[in-house]
Amino acid sequence: MMHDNMARGEGAGRQAGVSRSAVLGLLLLIYTSNFIDRTILATLGQAIKVDLDISDAQLGLLQGLAFAIFYTALGVPLARLSEKVNRVSLISVCLAVWSVMTALCGVAQNFLQLFLFRIGVGIGEAGCTPPAHSLISDLYGPKKRATALGIYSIGIPLGMMVGAVSGGWLTDAFSWRIAMVVVGLPGLLLALVFRMLVREPVRGGAEETPFQPSSSAPSIVETAKHLFGNPAFFHITIGATLVGFVGYGTGTFAQAYFIRMFDLTYTQVGLAFGLIGGLSAGLGTLLGGVFSDWAGRRQKAWYALLPGIGLLIATPAYILAFTRNDWTTAIWLMLLPGLFHYAYIGPTLGVMHNLATPRMRATATALFFVVVNLIGLGLGPYVTGVIIDLTVEHQFVAAGFENFIATCPGGVAPVQAPANLSAACSGASGLGTRYGIVFMLLIFIWAALHYFWAAKHMGWLKQRTSPAAHLEPAD
Repeated sequence: MMHDNMARGEGAGRQAGVSRSAVLGLLLLIYTSNFIDRTILATLGQAIKVDLDISDAQLGLLQGLAFAIFYTALGVPLARLSEKVNRVSLISVCLAVWSVMTALCGVAQNFLQLFLFRIGVGIGEAGCTPPAHSLISDLYGPKKRATALGIYSIGIPLGMMVGAVSGGWLTDAFSWRIAMVVVGLPGLLLALVFRMLVREPVRGGAEETPFQPSSSAPSIVETAKHLFGNPAFFHITIGATLVGFVGYGTGTFAQAYFIRMFDLTYTQVGLAFGLIGGLSAGLGTLLGGVFSDWAGRRQKAWYALLPGIGLLIATPAYILAFTRNDWTTAIWLMLLPGLFHYAYIGPTLGVMHNLATPRMRATATALFFVVVNLIGLGLGPYVTGVIIDLTVEHQFVAAGFENFIATCPGGVAPVQAPANLSAACSGASGLGTRYGIVFMLLIFIWAALHYFWAAKHMGWLKQRTSPAAHLEPAD
């Protein structure tokens, strides 16, 4: 483990041979790979549903619980490990594991096999974000931390963009199985490059006040009390969890909705969501971090106000997009909500890492994502799938038929089905998916309320001598 002498504060983060910007860039590529492999089912979902003859609830389980159950269970142990060992090596090994598991998803022959391989993806990805956040916080000081974490988090929309564009084209040109293999294997090369080029930075090297490393990191209980005992961060965590619940849930079925409702090809949907949705989400993630750091210097409450305002704007904008009857109008309308939806990421993570001490940051990240991902990622896609199954069945019954799942296997009518049944299967699938997504989007309002409540605890609506008092890291 390297122990270079590093300057404190904003001048910190220089490493022998590799600048902190280069490290951040490589971590961004790794997080992009992380989200390509994590969310690729959102693009391939309809093809998998038809091929394996599964329901939307099962599709939600593959995207959510199969991934999240071990991702969250191993997140804390791997984070605790990263407080003690070389974080660069840990990230490299985990990247190799999830890349191989993603490629193996392409050989799954049934729901159970694909479920098990998705568990493998979750096991590998559990060792990425906590040590990565810890590395970034040792390279960038408190005044630039939200911006740096926002740049790293661009890997979320960038991964979704690359996964959508490449996955859509590969599915149309070859198959969803080939798509899994092609997006998974490049991670092995990236793992090797990261391990060879990046060296471990000094823990606490970017703090503005001297950090005295201790022989042991704070316990899990101490870290949890330090974080969630803060009322502002407690509400921020609830808000972020609800955002993940809606985002992962609707994101799992958004591309499938456009295929079902408008009969688009996987390539068309992948390009549309990848380029338009990815652009708006990426800009929103970056600008959210930059603006919150800028506004937070004047009033710390902006770290919570900005996400709350963004969600209140994103909710009606998303609903407007998903209720259009022209797909091109709907796709272009997706530009606006993405800008405001993803603005919560940078400020949320910035608050967490400014509150945590250097020796607890990886554990703090893991604890935070245990809550966010177990509920948001683990349950969001499944609950959305159940709701869509119910709304699709309602639409199917309204068309004069019964038992959609049995009558329309994989969501489509049998090849020799009469025209009225084919129309009923198609219409119920599209409209039912629309109504299920709209219902879920309303939960964003609940999330916004928790961010506003956090802002109140951070000094909003009343003057304080030091509004940042409850958000500064302990010495």
